[in-house]
Amino acid sequence: MTNAPFTVAALYRFARLSHYEALREPLAQLCCSLGIKGTLLLAVEGINGTVAGSAEAIGKLIARIEAEPALEGLELKYSYASEMPFNRMKVKLKKEIVTMGVPEIDPLKSVGTYVAPKDWNGLISSSDTVVIDTRNDYEVAIGTFQGALDPQTKTFREFPAWFEENREQLEGKKIAMFCTGGIRCEKATAFVKGLGFDEVYHLKGGILKYLEEVAPEESRWDGECFVFDERVSVGHNLREGDTELCRACRYPITAEERLSRFYQEGISCSRCYHQRSDEDRARYAERQRQVRLAEQRGHKRHIGD
Repeated sequence: MTNAPFTVAALYRFARLSHYEALREPLAQLCCSLGIKGTLLLAVEGINGTVAGSAEAIGKLIARIEAEPALEGLELKYSYASEMPFNRMKVKLKKEIVTMGVPEIDPLKSVGTYVAPKDWNGLISSSDTVVIDTRNDYEVAIGTFQGALDPQTKTFREFPAWFEENREQLEGKKIAMFCTGGIRCEKATAFVKGLGFDEVYHLKGGILKYLEEVAPEESRWDGECFVFDERVSVGHNLREGDTELCRACRYPITAEERLSRFYQEGISCSRCYHQRSDEDRARYAERQRQVRLAEQRGHKRHIGD
């Protein structure tokens, strides 16, 4: 899909970024001037974000970010979108660029061993390797690697407690972790290494890089990969997936789940139908009507609708 009009860049870098606050306005102004939309997070530990724009605009933004000596050598994944996948541009100042809530964890001091996508299948096929999906439950629900453990976390903050609770069954094993773009599992490996585990690995570039580089016929990935933009999911070769977002509960729903009698576009799905009242559904129905009217006038809806 390299002929698609929008280039999507998922990027991050852990770094000593003491002047992160001073970068907010220059980056926001540059993005707005170039027509780039998405989100960038800045913290003393580095930068993280996903943005979209023309290939030329994204190239200029990446060059500006990497002009900062501490941010040179970004971890970058490119994909493409047929429509602008974000509604606005946000540059936020945060305590962490990915929130684990364990202040003493420092990925710049110690992390797991990177494993290239081409070598990932060999590692996770080994009988003494435990494969852990560090993403949240709604992401895992639409796709994961064959045989991977699902911690069933609602947020990344829950991961440390889950690992501690399951520590005994993980002792003596190779620990292989993965996430969407690499940032969560990089921090997770730092945490696990800090607990005294030696053989800790993570997928370099995350699922996105794996889906880009590993041929479908050789893949051990099942399903689609959730992304935090209007595409909702991508599959092999980073093609836009079939998953949609339930606008009532904001959970991803597959094509199969949309066959449920509880699914009504913009109003409910099988996950949330019994958690909402008739009044809620009436409100969602009115919102969906407004969305349809807006679409008829040529305005696109966005992820928060």
